[in-house]
Amino acid sequence: MELITTFFQTIHSTDVLDILVLWYALYRGLLLVRGTRAFQTLVGLAVALAIYGISGRLQLYAVHWMLEQFFFYIVLAVLILFQSDIKRGLAGAGGQLFPTFFSIAPPPNAIEEMIRACFTMASRRIGALIAIQREASLEDYANSGNRLDARISAELLLSIFHPTSPMHDGAVLVREGTVLAAKVFLPLSLARELSRFYGTRHRAAIGLTEETDAVVLIVSEERGTVGLVIAGELQPVADANELREKLLESFRPSGKRRSE
Repeated sequence: MELITTFFQTIHSTDVLDILVLWYALYRGLLLVRGTRAFQTLVGLAVALAIYGISGRLQLYAVHWMLEQFFFYIVLAVLILFQSDIKRGLAGAGGQLFPTFFSIAPPPNAIEEMIRACFTMASRRIGALIAIQREASLEDYANSGNRLDARISAELLLSIFHPTSPMHDGAVLVREGTVLAAKVFLPLSLARELSRFYGTRHRAAIGLTEETDAVVLIVSEERGTVGLVIAGELQPVADANELREKLLESFRPSGKRRSE
């Protein structure tokens, strides 16, 4: 009882605030890495840290020294190995803090043109990959492809992805109502849990959304289906109305979205 009384006498409001800020930062950090390779690494590091403490108590000098050297370089190793997860987490945190500052939703007519093009290509079994910029810039990816800077239309998308077109390979990047570039090659997802059912086009769509907050439309030439990829998750869509609803939902400010 005396210990509790002493604790409340010595603690200050700034100490409580300090603890709450640290707890919230750790909580948000765990949410950002949940379900990624980085989370599994954090679990392994926690185990290594526990062994480090135990080895010091038990005077296991060799184990203690080895882990001490390991922890000396671990910060640099984490930054190198998980730079994509860190970038995605920071981009997501920035988007949640300032959701309305960077919102560049495509105009309604551009959305309708993309929807019409996707279902037309699906009916003809023509594969397509359309990445739509949200808050994180896709300019670096656009520079790797053929710059177009053309007003978006269903006819333009159909001509780009037609099998006889020299630009049908790769993805089209869209910002607002403009096609930035075509024949853009996106980073492939390296996630081991992805089904073998997914081909290169699906892995590219998932890979881009793992590194940025882009929304990707994907048309499968094998199955003649249309899908939407957000935050590394593939969402099949049954018809134009469902795709329209999901697209509009994805471009609402972060605080107003029901889910992603």
